[in-house]
Amino acid sequence: MGDRLDKKLYEAELYRLQAELVKMQEWVRGSGSRLVVLFEGRDAAGKGGTIKRVTEYLNPRVVRIAALPAPTERQRTQWYFQRYVEHLPAAGEIVLFDRSWYNRAGVEKVMGFCTPGEHQRFLDQCPVFERLLIEDGILLHKYWFSVSKKEQHRRFQDRLGDPMRRWKLSPMDLESIKHWQDYSKAKDEMFSRTDLPYSPWMVVESEDKRRARINMIAHLLSAVPYTKVRAPELKLPRPGKDGDYQRPAPETQHHVPDHAATLS
Repeated sequence: MGDRLDKKLYEAELYRLQAELVKMQEWVRGSGSRLVVLFEGRDAAGKGGTIKRVTEYLNPRVVRIAALPAPTERQRTQWYFQRYVEHLPAAGEIVLFDRSWYNRAGVEKVMGFCTPGEHQRFLDQCPVFERLLIEDGILLHKYWFSVSKKEQHRRFQDRLGDPMRRWKLSPMDLESIKHWQDYSKAKDEMFSRTDLPYSPWMVVESEDKRRARINMIAHLLSAVPYTKVRAPELKLPRPGKDGDYQRPAPETQHHVPDHAATLS
C-alpha cells in the first residue's frame, strides 16, 4: 500500500487545511459564490471519510452534503439530471455530492439499472449540463478516488468484522467485487467523455487514506479563488441581571439520569 503518512504530520496538516476551509467557507458566504464538489470513486475508496474531514469545522447552514438515495418511481420518469438540480447551491452555499449524477455512468450501467440508450444519452448530455452550470457561475470540482482491488478488498474485510462500520457495507458493495473489470471499463469510458478542459476530473490516489484526504483538500483550496474575509469585531457583553427571576426547583423537571456517575 506504500508508506502511510505519519499520523502526527497528518493531523497537524489536516488541522491547518481545515482552518483554510473555514476561510474558504466565509469567502463563499460573503461573496455569494456557489461551490459544488463531486466525490466519486469505487466503494471503500475513502470518499465518506474525506467528506467528514472537510465538513468537520464548517457551518452546516452554509455547507450541505447531498447523498441521494435510489430514485423513486416518479423520479425515474423525470429528466435524469432533474433530481440533482434541486440540490444545487444558492448564493453563498457549498454542496458536497457524496456520489452524484455520475451514478449513471458507473453503478447504473454496470448493474443494469439503466438501458444502454439511457447511458449513452447521459454521456452526451453530461458535458452540456456541466457547461451550463459553469457558465451560470457555479464553481464545479470533480474528484475521483482511486483504490486498488487488493486494498478495496482489505477495507471490505475490515468493515465486515467491525460492528461500528458494518452498516457501510451493502449487498451492492459486495456485488461490485465481482464486477471490478466492468467498473474499470465504465470509468474509463466516463473519463473519455467527461474529462473536459472546462470540467476536468482530478484523480485522488487513495491507497493511503491520510494522504488522500490531505491531497484532495489541499487541491480544492488551491482551485477555489478565495480570499480571507475580515471577521466582524465582536465583544462579549456582560451577563444581564436576573432581576426577580427564580429558577424552577429541580424536582419539578425531568432530568437525564447521571450515567457518568456510574463510571469508575
